[in-house]
Amino acid sequence: MTEETSKETIAGMEQEEEKNISSAPEGEQAETAAEDSSPEAESGKNTEKDSESEGTAKEAEAPGEEDVMDGTFTQAEESAPKKSFFKKKKDKKDEKIEELTDQVKRQMAEFDNFRKRTEREKGQMFDLGAKSVIEKILPVIDNFERGLAQAPEQEDAFVEGMEKIYKSMLQELDSIGVKPIEAEGKEFDPNLHNAVMHVDDDTVGENIVVQELQKGYTYHDSVVRHSMVKVAN
Repeated sequence: MTEETSKETIAGMEQEEEKNISSAPEGEQAETAAEDSSPEAESGKNTEKDSESEGTAKEAEAPGEEDVMDGTFTQAEESAPKKSFFKKKKDKKDEKIEELTDQVKRQMAEFDNFRKRTEREKGQMFDLGAKSVIEKILPVIDNFERGLAQAPEQEDAFVEGMEKIYKSMLQELDSIGVKPIEAEGKEFDPNLHNAVMHVDDDTVGENIVVQELQKGYTYHDSVVRHSMVKVAN
């Protein structure tokens, strides 16, 4: 009896619920139907949500305009190779080779400087020696000039011989670079001339050499002896 009574009670309750549902407004019936929807409907909704989330993820993963250059996609910064902050340690053999190479280069440079300095010093020593010899020969040239100036104008074999010797000496001096300084009629130059007298002469310009008292000479553009001259004021 008890079981039959409980079954009847449950059946009565179900009938009352069906009546309440049928008598409820359409909106409530729709909500109730939505709540009582089958698992298949719920799975469909979940599938739509998953597809939307996948679309959003794809959009996020899609490269933007800044990542596209000339139709190609730039690699992500993470994919770029990382630079090592530590240099590879050199082998002792390589270090020794570099050290020896540097020493050879230094020695070659020092030898080249030594060679140039030696050549320059040799040239200077040669010039000094040549100047000293030329200075000793110049008085002999002066004596030839004085003697020939006092020689008679008439033809004399001895005088002709002395003139030939004098000209030969001048030619030899010229061949080694010794040249006389031009003075008379030129403007006074303290680098070439040594003024020992000053005269007033209106026929020539001011600071002009009017007479050469002793001839000067140069050796390779270097003055061996200055010309002794008389200068007009």
